Amino acid sequence: MRHFGHLAAADRSRLFLEQPGEFHRDSPAELLSTALGATLYSPATRSTLLVDVRKQAARGVVSMVLCLEDAIADHEVPAAEANLVTQLTELYAAGPGDDLPLLFVRVRTPGQITELTDRLGPAVGLLTGYVLPKFTEESGGPFLEALTAAEETSGHRLFAMPVLESPELAHLETRREQLFGIARLLEKYRKRVLAVRLGVTDLCSAYGLRRSPDLTAYDVALVAGVIGDVVNVLGRADGTGHTVTGPVWEYFPVQERMFKPQLRRTPFAEAHPPAEGLRQRIIDHDLDGLIREIELDRANGLLGKTCIHPSHVPAVHALSVVTHEEYSDARDILQRHEGGGGVLRSAYTNKMNEAKPHRAWAERVMLRAQVFGVAREDVSFAELLGACLCT
Repeated sequence: MRHFGHLAAADRSRLFLEQPGEFHRDSPAELLSTALGATLYSPATRSTLLVDVRKQAARGVVSMVLCLEDAIADHEVPAAEANLVTQLTELYAAGPGDDLPLLFVRVRTPGQITELTDRLGPAVGLLTGYVLPKFTEESGGPFLEALTAAEETSGHRLFAMPVLESPELAHLETRREQLFGIARLLEKYRKRVLAVRLGVTDLCSAYGLRRSPDLTAYDVALVAGVIGDVVNVLGRADGTGHTVTGPVWEYFPVQERMFKPQLRRTPFAEAHPPAEGLRQRIIDHDLDGLIREIELDRANGLLGKTCIHPSHVPAVHALSVVTHEEYSDARDILQRHEGGGGVLRSAYTNKMNEAKPHRAWAERVMLRAQVFGVAREDVSFAELLGACLCT
């Protein structure tokens, strides 16, 4: 699979200087964690789950979570499990599944990992792993032990994606201890941890909070503090960190607006051809707040995003493409670093690039370029998003 593989070859050639690269379920973990992009959640109760997975893959989704936890009611769990096993078994019987997204199952308990892996049989080969909810130092161990055992039993590589969303992380007096405890636990199982996800909705619920579509997660001080601390402990670039993904955007069209749109006109006016109509479409669908939050995710060290609506996916992926300017800077920094370091003016003549301090950033940019591609010099985010929305 590859990002933007659903676009016509001519469109990809027009948009990309460096094409997005291919990856698959057996690719290295570092590559897969970068490639997750917009991870689309779907309740496991859906009778059309098999059709939905194929349809979303055709629209450019490369990672999906089939949810047995908060997305469904407690009494629906047995039926949802049965539906999940039936649908994945049918999907497996239909063929090798090379065109399918990376599939994960969000469970409620460690025992579900064991039971579902057994019930799926060979169809577990369609799964990339399991999502572990409300992950703490205390609850996380049994989940990871169950996943390790399931991997050994099935003979299939299975990754964990812990979700940090418990009150212990929201509460200041327990956050520090929890984060360092989680870090120790994840280090013990490092090879099995693909990415760490943030459950901002649950974090807000500990205080009865909910942000409006006019506000990002970073406008809620309590949430911003948790995100900063999680990245501080778990997102370090010194080899001890993990990929940390961005929080869910809860809204889809259409809400009455309280504040003016946050999306500048300039990128759309300068697009070829001008894309003011696209800008208005984004505003009408309340996606300008999402776009701003994605930018803030990146600035705060997060990569990829949990999504609960297909309309959010194109924005996440378009903003994940490496710009020509980023690529130019990253390449120059890495070349200068090989030559012993130093400072140089960027090729765009608008910033200073320091080889040693900016090296980790440059390496991350190059990894992102490998899976999301590099935009041509004259191609804007507006054009990338427009191409995705038109398919």
